[in-house]
Amino acid sequence: MLGRMRTRTLQLLLIFLVTLVLGIPALPARALAPGVTLTPANVESGSPELIRVQSPYVLARIEGEWLGRKLQFFPNRDHSSWYALAGVDVEAPAGSSKLTITGYDGSEEKSQSRDFSITVPIHPAHYRTSSITVEPKFVEPGPEDQKEIDAATKAKQAAYANLADKQLWSGNFLAPVKAAPTDSFGTRRTFNGKLASIHKGTDFRAATGTPVHAGNSGTVILAQHLYYEGNCVMIDHGLGLISISMHLSRIDVKPGQRVTKGQLLGLSGATGRVTGPHLHWAIRWQGAMLDPAKLLRLDLTNIH
Repeated sequence: MLGRMRTRTLQLLLIFLVTLVLGIPALPARALAPGVTLTPANVESGSPELIRVQSPYVLARIEGEWLGRKLQFFPNRDHSSWYALAGVDVEAPAGSSKLTITGYDGSEEKSQSRDFSITVPIHPAHYRTSSITVEPKFVEPGPEDQKEIDAATKAKQAAYANLADKQLWSGNFLAPVKAAPTDSFGTRRTFNGKLASIHKGTDFRAATGTPVHAGNSGTVILAQHLYYEGNCVMIDHGLGLISISMHLSRIDVKPGQRVTKGQLLGLSGATGRVTGPHLHWAIRWQGAMLDPAKLLRLDLTNIH
């Protein structure tokens, strides 16, 4: 009995040492079903997710749907794995969700389908609450302000209407400014004690005039002043993914312009609904608002 206990103890010690030496993470990507992996493994409201499908069959294409949104998969070079960069909206309720994935291993006429569908539990994310004081017009806009708000809404809808159906980003996303992101995403905010909203981006502490860069490659779909966002730049990264930089003091790009990762977009400022100079950076995927800080931590370097 004592000998068996010593053997088991040594086995556990060996596993621990191997894990420590090789740097295996304590919470790796979770394989929820054979061939399907989600990263991060713990799926929360507001979380961006890299979905990976590995199949023993050579697949010609993969289709999928999750939380009412179509997934757009792309293969790596040898088609051994397929990926989709997706996410869970910050306001999505916790609970069980169905991730529907179907692979096809032939042409449209002679295709055989393979089902990879799984159930994904969505956990609640715990966000702070805060109270902020801003100019009264941003809480109770007048008739002229409302015209500007309506014009801004139309401009955003037009920008969202024609997004690239192919991947424009490459590798990891980079922070738009040289500053650490705050934990402001998802904060429940009250403006002037009246208007409650959810903060759907991450604030970076950036003094006016700080260079703001593209987090990844893509196409500029909006570059103008908006009522609440101030001077704003939106970049289409393809496959439904958009990054949004707000409150700029200066814009240096134009709609339709292709930008590369790290390219200068403009300078940070304090335009729009703000309490002071900073950069608000938001990530939008098919209408779902995702946590930018989590996207920055997502390893996208080895998916080709």
